[in-house]
Amino acid sequence: MVALAGICYSSWVLEFLWPSPLDPFRSFLSELDAAHRPHREVYVAGDITTSCCAMLAAVVLLVPRPVFRGFPAITAVVALGTFGMSTIADALMPIECIPGVDAGCPNEPSGILPQLHHIHALTSTLAVFSIFTAMIAATVAAYRSGTWPELRVVGSTVLGVIVVSTVWMLAADNLSGDFRLGLAQRIQVGGMTVWLMIWGWAIVASRHGRGAGHTRMSDG
Repeated sequence: MVALAGICYSSWVLEFLWPSPLDPFRSFLSELDAAHRPHREVYVAGDITTSCCAMLAAVVLLVPRPVFRGFPAITAVVALGTFGMSTIADALMPIECIPGVDAGCPNEPSGILPQLHHIHALTSTLAVFSIFTAMIAATVAAYRSGTWPELRVVGSTVLGVIVVSTVWMLAADNLSGDFRLGLAQRIQVGGMTVWLMIWGWAIVASRHGRGAGHTRMSDG
């Protein structure tokens, strides 16, 4: 479920299958499923599937008792569930129009950055904050306990790429000029997809064939 959430979170790659006036190097992903955009139902379906998988995975890992123990691991799983809830709200409350593309649309910033002119910006920010919390907490758990060893090297490398792209977005958003914010966001979200797939693999591996020492965390 965790890996599938990551795969479905990459539905934006379908933008390359059909013509669009949006420049992938400069447009935000939230513009793909803006109200009245062609093919928006495809992207919304991808986000809703992502949400359902993430929330279901969190429930399975926590109820009736946590599969993994320790504060960092439980925090990661709870954050995964919160990411799912935020993403489904994000999909169901899109931006109404795209400045410069839709006639009569006011020239306001749109996308995942915390510019709270629209509820969509808030839900997007919550989703990104939640997945970052999950990634950091799971990585801490991997280093502290030995659980999810795949996250210590491969996952940490991908997380580093995500952090760099996020800094790129946050810094460039406050500067004038063309800094390819669309490209930065696509690298960020693509990295999140890969990281979730790695985490899903790590969870399965820890439950099969890694021994009792890796199947449960201690608080130590």
